[in-house]
Amino acid sequence: MLQVFATRCLNAQDTDNLRVAFWNFENFFDPYIDSTRTYNEFTENGSQHWTTSRFYKKRNNIYKAVLAISEGEPLAVMGIAEVENQYVLNMVFNQTPLRKHNYRIIHYEGDDRRGIDVAMVYCIDMLQLIHSEPVKIRNPDNRSFRSRDILYAKFYDRKGDTLHVFVNHWPSRYGGEMETIGLRALAAKILRHKVDSLCSDKKAIPKIVIMGDFNDTPDDPSIRDVLGAKPLKDAGRHDVLVNLFTDGRELGFEGTLKHQFHWQIFDQIIVSRHLIVNGHGLIYKKGSAAICHPDFLFQTDDAFGGEKLFRTYVGPKYFGGYSDHLPVRMELSR
Repeated sequence: MLQVFATRCLNAQDTDNLRVAFWNFENFFDPYIDSTRTYNEFTENGSQHWTTSRFYKKRNNIYKAVLAISEGEPLAVMGIAEVENQYVLNMVFNQTPLRKHNYRIIHYEGDDRRGIDVAMVYCIDMLQLIHSEPVKIRNPDNRSFRSRDILYAKFYDRKGDTLHVFVNHWPSRYGGEMETIGLRALAAKILRHKVDSLCSDKKAIPKIVIMGDFNDTPDDPSIRDVLGAKPLKDAGRHDVLVNLFTDGRELGFEGTLKHQFHWQIFDQIIVSRHLIVNGHGLIYKKGSAAICHPDFLFQTDDAFGGEKLFRTYVGPKYFGGYSDHLPVRMELSR
């Protein structure tokens, strides 16, 4: 199977770089009453008055932004948060000019109350999917608790290297940062258990990419202590995970979302140490981690000064923009 994959890819784009990206699409629902079941605010008759024309405008905004993130070339893999279902993903990646990039979709219906899920798309000219599965976040102290799944996928690249990818959208701070801190620590604990299980095979040192909207900053305990993702400058030889998104000055922009006056980095890409120090195969391309910030994703912030993100809605008011998060990206090379 791998031989067939490699032969098919001989005519694919001639590059050894694999660009990896993540973006929270912010409430990308279809306008129908279907997979959301009991949450139907994003429908034509719902409180957000989510019409077909608004849906298509959002779809077009997203695909144009994805082209900007990828600079017109295919992304090897992209993690996505806040999508309702496979239909909206298909409308972006298979019903727009993005279809020329031969993307395939990985999506599982999750248990989130509002029906928003995480997903992945990958380019079949660069990666071959071996396995995927959702990882449930369950709270033993509250059996009614439900959150977005963590999405896991295992790939081969064109030269037979193995890449493990996790996409996350951890529990939000809605209800208070301190009141919800334990829920993000729970997600971190579950993710770290999956990472440790991949590392248990000493004969196959794993190359891991973890990305997502963590609803915490790189310095928060869930990321730094529970998950154990350290900045490169602080990572010791026994640290498994390295956080590439700890310093806005090195990422081209100060944060991925804005709260009042302050920008914060909630959207991050974390890699296993073996993608930093490994001497062969896939390796992190130094300096490639970046917060994508094209001008069209912003508008003037009259309330707090400077710029703010050009969102689709702010509360019930429709603006017709993009998202309340900036995309992030990095590259792997050989």
